[in-house]
Amino acid sequence: MTSGVRFDRVSVVYDGTTVLDGLDLTVGPGEVMALLGPSGSGKTTALRAVAGFVRPASGRVFIGDRDVTDLPPHRRGIGVVVQHYALFPHLRVEENVAFGLRARKVARSEIRGRVAEALEMTGMAAYARRHPRELSGGQQQRVAIARALAIRPGVLLLDEPLSALDAQLRSGMLAELARLHRELPDVSILYVTHDQVEALTLADRIAVMDRARLRDCGTPRELYRTPRTEFTASFVGNANLLPVTVGAGTVSLAGTELKVDTADAAPGALATLCVRPHLVGLGPGPNQLAGTVGEVQWRGSTHRLYVDVEGHRVMADLRDLREPPVHGDPVTLHFAPDDAVLLSAGVTADG
Repeated sequence: MTSGVRFDRVSVVYDGTTVLDGLDLTVGPGEVMALLGPSGSGKTTALRAVAGFVRPASGRVFIGDRDVTDLPPHRRGIGVVVQHYALFPHLRVEENVAFGLRARKVARSEIRGRVAEALEMTGMAAYARRHPRELSGGQQQRVAIARALAIRPGVLLLDEPLSALDAQLRSGMLAELARLHRELPDVSILYVTHDQVEALTLADRIAVMDRARLRDCGTPRELYRTPRTEFTASFVGNANLLPVTVGAGTVSLAGTELKVDTADAAPGALATLCVRPHLVGLGPGPNQLAGTVGEVQWRGSTHRLYVDVEGHRVMADLRDLREPPVHGDPVTLHFAPDDAVLLSAGVTADG
């Protein structure tokens, strides 16, 4: 099957409301692209446009070099996995996996081998004769993935596939999906999620969406280390976003001078300083901030401190604190100049 997906200015309108607005995005052959964003951001609508479940009001959808905008779903050569499994309860596992093959009129002699191959790939070969009610949630999701893979799609669409699982199962399924991708290097995957950990773990690139539009796109490392907008900084990981005034090689936060890279900002301009919580240290050091502890949260391997610094809440994720400070304690925080990113004021999700 042809691999890769391209959205060419795709817009979708429901009852006069634009739910996807002029999406331009390309998913390369064999690439995992995560569509990340809050509820209502347009990410699932984008996936449904590729699947053929919704028709764009304008723009075109391509799979490989084929314009599939006017094709029905069963002629697009795609596999689809949704969050609630959508298995047929009266059919055994092997019959569920075979369903798409039968719908495509694959020869009966070939179906058995394709089903066995898909179940083996997803670790479900031993459960072929069971009904869905006899499986755990994670096992049912594996069957849904096996069904999608059995048709040997060029493109695999995953719509919040792990959201119905508990945390431990989700972690295991993330590892399984990563393994599947290694075994299917030619299959393009479009992965819809609102979970940043899933996106950072699986994706080659992440498309950040909000209010029906694409806001940012890049590798997980790019979006995490050097976000372009406040929305990206806050949605892809946790971030301290502090309002500052730009100086010459420094910025000012409530009268405190901090050294950061200001090469792309004009002196006197208002900007936002982005510092990730795990890059903030406790005690003296470069770029010191004095404040008062507002809250301390123990998170197993770390303590998160919420510190009031001149009316601004600063988060610090700290390891190996034997005696963490308590509410009301005065503390000094610090961060390295290279660990801060300066975002232009006004460059938000609508920038």
